Amino acid sequence: MLSKVLVANRGEIAVRAFRAAYELGIGTVAVFPYEDRNSVHRLKADESYQIGDVGHPVRAYLSVAEIVGAARRAGADAVYPGYGFLSENPALAEACAGRASRSSAQRRRSSP
Repeated sequence: MLSKVLVANRGEIAVRAFRAAYELGIGTVAVFPYEDRNSVHRLKADESYQIGDVGHPVRAYLSVAEIVGAARRAGADAVYPGYGFLSENPALAEACAGRASRSSAQRRRSSP
């Protein structure tokens, strides 16, 4: 079962995802560029992490490295891309699958 999900989107899409996660007892993580630091989605999440470079808000939401890095820092079990932005980018799925594979391999090695 999931304990924490990073929502890699903003605005109403992210707020709806946070609401659904809350109803399921799942913790939530928001990401935001500097320009969205006062956005509602950031305030509705249990945790939030600033990503990207100042002056490039769209680039921040499209950066697989930034999203996966924030998920690692937050200890998120999953990344929900929402609509648009990353939802059609196979690189995000590959990066998340690679992270899960490494994590499960490390657990197997450390198990008695």
